[in-house]
Amino acid sequence: MSDFLVTPEGRRIAFDRSAGEGPGVVFLGGFRSDKEGTKALALEAWARRQGRAFLRFDYSGHGASGGDVRDGCIGDWFEDARAAILALSAGPQVLVGSSMGGWIALLLAREHPDRVAGLVTIAAAPDFTEAIWAGFSGDQRRALIEEGAVALPSEYSDAPYVITRRLIEEGRGRLVLRSPLALPMPVRMLQGTADRDVAVSVAVGLIDHAEGADIRLTLVKGADHRFSSPECLALIEAAVAGIAG
Repeated sequence: MSDFLVTPEGRRIAFDRSAGEGPGVVFLGGFRSDKEGTKALALEAWARRQGRAFLRFDYSGHGASGGDVRDGCIGDWFEDARAAILALSAGPQVLVGSSMGGWIALLLAREHPDRVAGLVTIAAAPDFTEAIWAGFSGDQRRALIEEGAVALPSEYSDAPYVITRRLIEEGRGRLVLRSPLALPMPVRMLQGTADRDVAVSVAVGLIDHAEGADIRLTLVKGADHRFSSPECLALIEAAVAGIAG
């Protein structure tokens, strides 16, 4: 059974936490993903075997947390992540961010570097809301502005992704690729070459943009956006172990 945390903003988020040594590991999931995904559970099992503290949670509107995902935005989910880390962990943490979670992890590293021992990103999708906007047709842009939302098909679910005007507009205040991005902690970026949601060029652009002395990018030929094969899971665990010590 999950526990729940009420954030300073009043949102009720579900979490699972395992005790252990530090630096702890925090998993940050993707857009419309939840804490019960393959990567989160595999990493939790690894952390328990290692005797390392671990935290996974659902953003508001995701999984077992309260709220509707259509009401949320990047800033809300950043606040959820910040509240969870500050309230439920002690000391610097290794943040493991998948897809949108990679963007959230970068925001946390920028605003709370003292609480970040290192970053592991998996198909990180920084500033993805701007990529969505850039890919919209004229009709889609008009619909978003006039109606407040556009539904996009998803290959991961029968339900469409609903992209709201608030998601796009609020995201413009959370961009990390349009101003200097200092990452003084170790950073390990993992990216599949067969990812149809986040192109390799996004990972290359991020490593080129970020400033730091210990940033590495690993490309995995043939890996897709899920990055959940046994080989990919082993790479995630090795990246975390290399940072956590």
